[in-house]
Amino acid sequence: MRLQHDMLPLVVSHVSYRVDGKAIIEEVSFAINDPGLTVLLGPNGAGKSSLLKLCHGLLPPSSGSIRWGDADARTARQKQAMVFQRPVLLRRSAAENIDHALKLRGASAAERAGVIEESLAWAGLGDVANMPARKLSGGEQQSLTIARAWALNPEVLLLDEPTANLDPSATRRVENLIRSFAATGRKIIMATHNIAQARRLADEVLFMNHGRLLEHAPAERFMGGPSNPLAARFIAGELVE
Repeated sequence: MRLQHDMLPLVVSHVSYRVDGKAIIEEVSFAINDPGLTVLLGPNGAGKSSLLKLCHGLLPPSSGSIRWGDADARTARQKQAMVFQRPVLLRRSAAENIDHALKLRGASAAERAGVIEESLAWAGLGDVANMPARKLSGGEQQSLTIARAWALNPEVLLLDEPTANLDPSATRRVENLIRSFAATGRKIIMATHNIAQARRLADEVLFMNHGRLLEHAPAERFMGGPSNPLAARFIAGELVE
């Protein structure tokens, strides 16, 4: 898998997103310059998932702008992959799910065969290649969605609460895949409300609440003591509104 950095920096400028006049994201601005793992952290309803979808181009901002490096919108979308909280899988085998994604990217049959085998092996799914994807365990299904993303060789991987519905063993498996993905130098942006997970994985943290970005800091500094009082209460385990 090749290493690229064409998509950085990600520059989000004064972005808002409204639905029926209600602000879901409100005047958010930040820049992400480096590879590694950025965590969007905050309580449920903070706007993390919506911000990810805006960055991926699945939602249009009501105002403001989002720029990935020097890429135009179409190129930026092609160089990203996104994994959702609930795995989105076709009623096909594990291998065929990856094959379908590669077909959509225009890969030849010969190219697809090698990449499918490599991706499944990387995710520890080689022995379930021919099983129906929807009969796999929850952890295997989420691992398959990440393997499918890996097969597309994206420069950026967006993850929306990828372990929210998994038990500890499956969470560990998925987190190991995320670390492996990040170790290639690619950019990962992950939304989570799980403070412990953010501590384990994050290189930097963007803390959100009620659609606003309240703090953006390196993970070590943030976890050692956020400057925002609400963020400090959140990582201390308090319920925030």
